[in-house]
Amino acid sequence: MDTNRPIYISDGLIPQVEAFASKYAYNKLTINVFKTILRTLNEKAEKPTGNHYIFIVNEKAWDDVQDLLETHLAQYHTDGTYLWSAKAGDYVSVGAKGFDTYNYGGNSISFKVDRTLTREYGSEKGFMIALDLTGDKTSAQPPIALFTLKGGDMISNKYVGVGGLNGLSSGEVSSPVAGSKLIMWGYSSLAVFNPYKSYIAREI
Repeated sequence: MDTNRPIYISDGLIPQVEAFASKYAYNKLTINVFKTILRTLNEKAEKPTGNHYIFIVNEKAWDDVQDLLETHLAQYHTDGTYLWSAKAGDYVSVGAKGFDTYNYGGNSISFKVDRTLTREYGSEKGFMIALDLTGDKTSAQPPIALFTLKGGDMISNKYVGVGGLNGLSSGEVSSPVAGSKLIMWGYSSLAVFNPYKSYIAREI
């Protein structure tokens, strides 16, 4: 299939995760949705506590998360470690900073908004991917790693036009246009080592 990509690439993070992840379709984002996701992630984890889960969300889901946690905090007056910010070292505050990281049930939960998910899945419905980023304590293998060819992580090429790089040089050129450009590129491949330790939730 023609994708108009100048360089062939392998499957990214989402296709690798989507093949093995647990999935959940929800009408409205609620605390029970999060509890279901966290309960499933805990069942797949080596231990029920001490894990680091990250939720990568589109902009609609990010807004829903902010509204949900703000309402939950106001209604139930939650405190202690339930909504403790590991990043700030203080209780989560309702305001401009919003909710990004907190501890729940002995696990660290982070939220990261990614506009790529908005472009891919739209802005009308929420979409989120939950990943277990807890490292393997025996092999020290990271849950996600980036690979490249030796010496191929960063390659630079020059596309020289008429006049050369300084506009006044003679010699061989690659373009009849009086202008040149620098091309930076490289080879990389992302691998998710435990894609089954993940969860995809989508608003319907």
